Formats: sequence, structure tokens, C-alpha cells
Amino acid sequence: MNDNTTPYISLRNVSFSYEIEDGVRLSALKNVSLDINKGDFVAVLGHNGSGKSTLAKLLNMILAPDSGTIIIDGKDITSKDMTEDDVFDIRRHVGMVFQNPDNQLVATIVEEDIAFGCENLGIPPKEIRKRVDDALETVGMTEFARHEPHQLSGGQKQRVAIAGIIAMLPDTIIFDESTAMLDPAGRDEVMRTISSLNHDYGITVLHITHNMSEAIEADRVIVINDGEVYMDGTPAEVFSQVEKLKSVGLDVPQVTDLIWRLKKLGCPVSGDALSPEAAAEAMLPLLKV
Repeated sequence: MNDNTTPYISLRNVSFSYEIEDGVRLSALKNVSLDINKGDFVAVLGHNGSGKSTLAKLLNMILAPDSGTIIIDGKDITSKDMTEDDVFDIRRHVGMVFQNPDNQLVATIVEEDIAFGCENLGIPPKEIRKRVDDALETVGMTEFARHEPHQLSGGQKQRVAIAGIIAMLPDTIIFDESTAMLDPAGRDEVMRTISSLNHDYGITVLHITHNMSEAIEADRVIVINDGEVYMDGTPAEVFSQVEKLKSVGLDVPQVTDLIWRLKKLGCPVSGDALSPEAAAEAMLPLLKV
């Protein structure tokens, strides 16, 4: 089992490739090694085709690596000795929320949808009722328990999908571009939920996203480029390297980009900014010129 000194998730030299036609394979991940501790909030960035979603599917055992080792909570999930029960257990502990919430909603009533995963686990009805109520409260959707999912907004649907995972009491939740199809209000709803799950409930979060403003909310940012770990550090450490990120087709938060451009123009601004407040402070000297 995991302890305070052992990474909760550990990858060593993990590679994976897709077969695109007979005998021809396309490499998606190349010798990736990284550790994630229990309770971490990690954002994973990368351009389309970089391998970040492949990484998520490997951790949830939707895919199996060509080579390398993946250990989750002390269990080698790449072992040939893994049974169907072992796979089922890992998927219970590592939940996954996908991009399109409509693809995860299976019932005609919200609370029935949230109960679906628990029922598949064979959990007693009384315990399911408690878990569904707790999950609804956690994502702020209690008043919508008897609503039909198709009547909800995109952000509300995604929160119901998250509640369905929460009800199974996972240690880790992987969000695979779960905000990509949402409007700004929906994204804000889901990001507040993700942040609360991590900070208030101690759930380990891997948030795969294209949105730089979402990534700065994480404790750690991992950048995947062409199947390899390209950068790994705190948001401040990663986003301070603007030119390095732009060289692989990635952007930075708007305020960070603004400060970077002002510096290139020779303006007397110092430091880096991840928030509007930090940008305003950095630009104060310009008002005194």
C-alpha cells in the first residue's frame, strides 16, 4: 500500500504506440518516467497528438503499454499476473471523466445516473443512497437529483458525470479535457468542483487540458511533447519559460504573455505573472514613467 514516501502513481520507461495500418505503428509515448504523489493536483498540457490522453488511458487501464512499468498504490498494473478483478479494482480507485459528458450519462434521472457505477460494484442499496446524496452535495447538484440529464447545461452535466465517479469513492480522478466542450460559465463550475475535490477531500487529480488559465490552478504542471515529458514543475516555473512553450505550439496565460511581450519591448517590468493582480503589480513602474 501507499505511504508518505512512496509515489501513489509511478511510471518507469513507459512506451505506447497505435497501429495505424498493418505492420505500421505510430508512437504516442516514448520512455515516459514520472511520479505522482497522493493528494497532488497535476495539470497535464500538450498539443493535439502529444500523448497526454494516451497517458490518461494507460493509468485507467483502457490501454496497456507496449513496454515499461506502471505502479498505482503499490500495485503493478502492467504485470501479466493482473486478473479481471484487479483491473476492476484499479478502475474503482482511479476514476476518469471524459470530454463529452453526454457520453458518460446513462440514465434518464440524475440520481439514477450517479448510482449506476455503485450498482455495478454490488454496493448495498442503503449505502448507494448515502453515496449518491453525498456526491450530489459535493458537486452542488442536490436540487437537481430528480431532473432529467438532457435538460441540464453542459457544466451541470459534467458535474453529474463527476458525481458518478465520486460516488465510487476513488482515490484519484483523471479529467481528460473535461472542460473542452463547455462555455466559460460551465468551465468555471467544473473547475471549482475539481479544486474542491483536491483541496477539501484530498483526491489526487490529473487534469488534462488545453486551457492555460486552468493549468495555473494546479500545484504542478507536466508538459508532454511528441510523446515525451518536455517540462515538469510548478505553474510559475513552467509558464516563466514562454519561448520554450511557444516553440512546441503551446501558449501561456494571457497575463503572462502580456508581461513577456512588454519585456521584449524593453518596458521596465519585472518578474512573471500568472494572475491579473500579479500583472497589475508588475506594470506599476510603467505608470511612473
